[in-house]
Amino acid sequence: MFEHFWRGKTPGLVAIGFALCLAGDAARADAWPVRTVKIIVPFPAGGTADAVPRLVADWLSRKWGQPVVIDNRTGAAGNIGAEAAYRAEPDGYTLLSAPPPPLVINQSLYPKLPFDPGKFEPIIVVAQVPNALIVNPANVKASTLRELIEYLRQNPDKVTAATQGNGTTSHLTSELFQLMAGVKLRHIPYRGSAPALQGLVAGDVDLMFDNLGVSLALVEGGKLKLLAVASPQRLPSLPDVPTVAETLPGFEAVAWYGIVAPPGTPKDIIDTINTDVNEALRQPELQEQLKKLSAEVFGGSVEKTAQYMREEVERWKAVIKAAHIEIQ
Repeated sequence: MFEHFWRGKTPGLVAIGFALCLAGDAARADAWPVRTVKIIVPFPAGGTADAVPRLVADWLSRKWGQPVVIDNRTGAAGNIGAEAAYRAEPDGYTLLSAPPPPLVINQSLYPKLPFDPGKFEPIIVVAQVPNALIVNPANVKASTLRELIEYLRQNPDKVTAATQGNGTTSHLTSELFQLMAGVKLRHIPYRGSAPALQGLVAGDVDLMFDNLGVSLALVEGGKLKLLAVASPQRLPSLPDVPTVAETLPGFEAVAWYGIVAPPGTPKDIIDTINTDVNEALRQPELQEQLKKLSAEVFGGSVEKTAQYMREEVERWKAVIKAAHIEIQ
């Protein structure tokens, strides 16, 4: 549309004009964001999957001088919220923050997804939180993991296991536990960590593999009992709590919380978000808040994030195949 304007102009003026156009593009990129940024969280409020991005969003809103809001869109093991983010305009104003299911797990579980997880633009993994085996002390009398396993072997399919939903990390961790321990649990899926924990506290279910972010406070309050953590080594903050691996060598299950953008989001915006989230993760006050969620800072480059997610796809695919898990 510029051809009529430039016709007859000298080459010098043309060069200046194009330079001004490029400068205008750069200025627009530098100005981002100029309005509210929305972070879709595909799980309910109240769990760690919601708490971690809220901490980051609060810091970014102050850094950017624009509101950064959380939009909880739940259902289908994170697929509903992930699809909404996937189909959003790739302009940096809609992001997705999620634990593993919609980003690296569901592609191995569902025969068909309404989005391609591999086409999201990876930005950063904010933090990792170890999963842990927690039980309702009124329902489960075992005081050690070994005692629990012996009971489960003698009473197959009688003990109920809450999960955050089909295909979630708590579900797959439970399946991995059953495989390695040679036991059978009765799966009770919920829609997120918070309602599952409510069911566990109420005694509607017997046990759960959940990340320690929210459940640790319930343990400390005496409402739940922590039998073991699923990290490779004992946690410095909980030195007296054994690992599952001490009873089942090689057992490991860690939840993590990543941020991605819709396919085609400009690289300069991706890099800006990565840089600023890394800056947030270096702040002592945010580190302290993450520590209260039993979360360990991950961070790093976009390339590190992409590589980690590829590795996670393969790791969980192996668990799903070994456990013969299928979701229609």
